[in-house]
Amino acid sequence: MLSGAENLGYNWQWSRVPRYLLSRGAEGWQAGPLLQGVGLTLQISLVSLLLSFIIGLLTALLRLSQSPLGRWVAWVYLELIRNTPLLIQIFIIYFVFAPVLDIGRFTSAILALSLFEGAYASEIIRAGILAIPAGQWEAGATLGLTRAQSYRLIILPQALRKMLPPLTSQGISLIKDSALVSTIAIYDLTMQGQQIVAETFLTFEIWFSVAALYLLLTLSLSVLVSFLEQRLQLRVN
Repeated sequence: MLSGAENLGYNWQWSRVPRYLLSRGAEGWQAGPLLQGVGLTLQISLVSLLLSFIIGLLTALLRLSQSPLGRWVAWVYLELIRNTPLLIQIFIIYFVFAPVLDIGRFTSAILALSLFEGAYASEIIRAGILAIPAGQWEAGATLGLTRAQSYRLIILPQALRKMLPPLTSQGISLIKDSALVSTIAIYDLTMQGQQIVAETFLTFEIWFSVAALYLLLTLSLSVLVSFLEQRLQLRVN
């Protein structure tokens, strides 16, 4: 790579990168464009993670319900979302539904990511629920619990331990997929990187830095979930 860059005549300028992370002015240290982009990416990702889990849980419960209408609605939603690209969904929500619903690009981005990731999360949640032995349902019925109470007190707490690893992978995918919201002029980490490259031509340095920041975000999520898994395991033991 180094020799190839030399053949291209590329002049590495890593010393110029720190100013786009942190800068010091009259008011002290301030976040540079890249860290500002990280902050916005975190906001979008965290809100979308929460909403996608709620959407996924509701969709999974509809698919497992005894209502034909509920199962049909869940099936239509899953097939529409899983069989169309996320980028197209972002464009449809932003350019078609956003003007009708009077919502901004930030809300449009969160809605698109939540619906997309929620479809995949619903299958993970449904699989986790189906993995619980039927005897657990029978135990709940014996205790006189309703179906909703059995879900809340018996099934979902046990299923959560099975769902955490695949849900973590889905959360990591969400953080990476959030880079696509830059296509509707949201100044997340990717968009900030594009703007800096356009202004400075520090192509390699900036994109390597952006990739490292995304890696830091996803690794942090993995460590957090591993900690939660250990806590859950300790409670079980």
